[in-house]
Amino acid sequence: MEYVDTKAVETGDCPLPGSGRTRARLDALRAVARDDLAVARLVEGHLDAVAILAELGQAPVGVGEYWAVWAAEPPGSGLTASRTSDGWVLDGLKQYCSGAHSCTHALVTACADDGRRLFAVRNGPAHGRGDASTTPAAGDGPGCRPVPGTWPAVGMAGSDSPDVRFTLVSAVPVGEAEAYLRRPGFHHGGVGVAACWLGGAEAVARALFERAGSRADPFTDAHAGAVDLRLHAARTVLGQAAEEIDADPLDRAGTAALRALRVRALVADTCAEVLDRVGRATGAGPLCHDGRHARAVADLAVYVRQHHAERDLAALGERVTRGDRDGAGR
Repeated sequence: MEYVDTKAVETGDCPLPGSGRTRARLDALRAVARDDLAVARLVEGHLDAVAILAELGQAPVGVGEYWAVWAAEPPGSGLTASRTSDGWVLDGLKQYCSGAHSCTHALVTACADDGRRLFAVRNGPAHGRGDASTTPAAGDGPGCRPVPGTWPAVGMAGSDSPDVRFTLVSAVPVGEAEAYLRRPGFHHGGVGVAACWLGGAEAVARALFERAGSRADPFTDAHAGAVDLRLHAARTVLGQAAEEIDADPLDRAGTAALRALRVRALVADTCAEVLDRVGRATGAGPLCHDGRHARAVADLAVYVRQHHAERDLAALGERVTRGDRDGAGR
């Protein structure tokens, strides 16, 4: 693995996707996730924001700024964007806003009259259309406010991902309508999330490998061998994806979506098997007496659900069987 300083990663000084060093970027995300998956979620969001701003021709992240990407759009009412004489404003509720209490800025998706758009906002109660020199009382006036009690999670608790209520929040459009989804980097970023999942699986596997190394037991060894095989395969696929992204960063071949779907599905399956085999091999002991392991298991079980299971597999199957341009899988 190419060494990337963790401090540099956290400040955004990390290779961009398609820069020729995508493998180093993915390895860095894996390394952070092996140490703490919730922290990796926050780091990944910041690095994704850096990449999005660069890809869409925006000013770079400033010194001392910590960015998040709030783009989840589950069913139900969400965030709306309106154009006024003073510019764009956002209103509504946004779910799964990682880093809600700590980030200084966020890239946020919202529905406008001309489609889904991406906006840059400053986080906090004083950054709506009201007087930015004063801070309104909680629940009163413009701004972005985390909704108390909306992130009671055990897994990924440290990612700080509550709902955020937007009230007349001034926002700067980033790219044109639908630009966020149509850019090649959307799929490259999805591979970055898979790198975090894989780092989390490696963290969970640590307890199994330690158990196997401390005792001679053929069943534990069998689980360790199976887990090593799956992790090795996932790392290999992730490395190949990095090479392909660097070879075609603008996705002229039109294969970025297929690649991301494949990588994410394979890594998600790897995570599921690692969670299952480690639990079967080690029993309740590490879950009850090793806080770090218990947290890694809980975090991974939540984070990997960012993969949409059969829905994503159906999207993959449709691309493979009905018209993806590389024709693979036929």
